[in-house]
Amino acid sequence: MAYFQSKPTSGRHFLQIPGPSNTPDRVLRAMDYPTMDHRGPDFGKFGKQLLEKLRAVFKTSQPVIVFPASGTGAWEAALANTLSPGDRVLMCETGWFAHLWQELAGRLGLKPELIETDWRRGADVAAIEAALREDKGHGIKAVCVVHNETSTGATSRIAAVRKAIDAAGHPALLLVDTISGLASIDYRHDEWGVDVTIAGSQKGLMLPPGLSFNAISAKALKAAEGARIPRSYWDWRPMLAANAQGFFPSTPATNLLYGLDAAIDMLMEEGLDNVFARHDRFAEATRRAVRAWGLEVQVEVPGEYSSVLTAVRLPEGHSANALRATILEKFNMSLGNGLGRLNDRVFRIGHLGDFGPLQLVGTLGGVEMGLGAAGVPHKPGGVQVAMAYLNGNA
Repeated sequence: MAYFQSKPTSGRHFLQIPGPSNTPDRVLRAMDYPTMDHRGPDFGKFGKQLLEKLRAVFKTSQPVIVFPASGTGAWEAALANTLSPGDRVLMCETGWFAHLWQELAGRLGLKPELIETDWRRGADVAAIEAALREDKGHGIKAVCVVHNETSTGATSRIAAVRKAIDAAGHPALLLVDTISGLASIDYRHDEWGVDVTIAGSQKGLMLPPGLSFNAISAKALKAAEGARIPRSYWDWRPMLAANAQGFFPSTPATNLLYGLDAAIDMLMEEGLDNVFARHDRFAEATRRAVRAWGLEVQVEVPGEYSSVLTAVRLPEGHSANALRATILEKFNMSLGNGLGRLNDRVFRIGHLGDFGPLQLVGTLGGVEMGLGAAGVPHKPGGVQVAMAYLNGNA
């Protein structure tokens, strides 16, 4: 069944969007196991072990809650469990996903206060601190930051945001979306003083879409006691009560949990630091190829480059969407589109998850051939530049 191809094409499809990422065979095979009784004793043992293993990925000793949902569900759960209608929340619009989170907050009856950026950098830490210092009455109840902005390829310095909150002497909660960052780039829930971490299954965790996560601090749990946004499915309290014995209050996504268990094993066998180094290496090779082509990376601040994806700006007058369509048709490769104000302006190369050097070389080769086929002005040789970097940094 050609379920993702409009016409028969030889060779494997290259899915190089920045998530969902490719699911490894080992994870797919784990998901093939027969579904067990989610109320039986074997599931309780499995669930307790899995929830404990999951904490290591977030680098936390605190609870991690799993919902059958996309990352959007985890956004809502984080806000609904900690805040009340009318609460002010400080949000930094680093790109399209930060914008969507802000819209969701407004629909829940919160009052988002937006710090805008040019979508070419991460969160403005100085502006966050200044806004909190001005809030003498502590009306702002939470600071919401996207760790890895998937629409732009910019990372935000979460440890610096925590320092800014502390320097302002402000009691606001710190809520962080690392949906596309977790298990691909370094993230430290406890050390960085995050109160709620939001994540999803379909990026660095190498699973299909369908699981979302909230890692929660003791401060967040305390805030949940007084939060008044209506919640039922997203309520942490029945989740935590059931999780204590390895169970869930509603039917869990059992086979996705099997896959999650296998994915965590893969990450720990490689070692998280090695996983992060691999992503850093592939990202740098990609940026070198982009510059060799004479094109521009969307992110302007080197210290905020993402190792999950690279967003590439095309010259004025050239369509990124037309380029992506050409690459899909001629070379059977999917690249990420530009979102929001970046629609048709950029294309995005995903280099995350179950991804090795030969896949990267193939991806960059498809882009370089596509640039030529689409008539986009560029210099040849970007793939060779990337290969030279990979050979020198094994």
